[in-house]
Amino acid sequence: MTRILIADDHDIVRDGLRALLETRADWTVVAEASNGQEALELATATQPDVVILDYSMPIMNGVEVVRQLRARRLRAEVLVFTMHDDDGVIREALQAGVRGYLLKADARSHLVEAVETLARHEAYISGKVSGALLDAVLDGRSRTGSLLTARERTIVQLIAEGRTNKEICPLLQISIKTVETHRASALRKLGIRTTADLIRYAIRNRMIEA
Repeated sequence: MTRILIADDHDIVRDGLRALLETRADWTVVAEASNGQEALELATATQPDVVILDYSMPIMNGVEVVRQLRARRLRAEVLVFTMHDDDGVIREALQAGVRGYLLKADARSHLVEAVETLARHEAYISGKVSGALLDAVLDGRSRTGSLLTARERTIVQLIAEGRTNKEICPLLQISIKTVETHRASALRKLGIRTTADLIRYAIRNRMIEA
């Protein structure tokens, strides 16, 4: 029996994924999460074989969830399920240890195949992500969207969601000084000074919803 966790902040998306997955008698959805922190906690508690993670989730994005899953030595295969097909996001996901990447536009036709592939511990990349783009991501030639590090992007997202530096510390298990360092670095790289500018950047880059 393949055990699956679904993490997406939209109820209708989780319902649709569950309906597709439950067409297989040998698969079971063991948990559903609506934000990144919940996904991490439920994955730790239920030990699924495959985790389906939306990239853009509240509190903790999909890539940060993967980083913390790997830090906890959880062996679940991860399928990042997203509308994002830019190379910056793909590179972050691969570098974090993701072996599956599926665009939401491909879900109806390819979700079952993607989960089957990951359940065999093989990599699966959505058909709409070109081979050339994947090669560029893997060898580091691609630079689009790479201005911020994965940790800086996570902190920008949390700040844009209204989290204080003190609230971010336990979520990412880092010190307040480290949060402040990443925040300052992100602001410097982006050429902005205020939290309002940072929120506008996060909305413009689809890190949070307006």
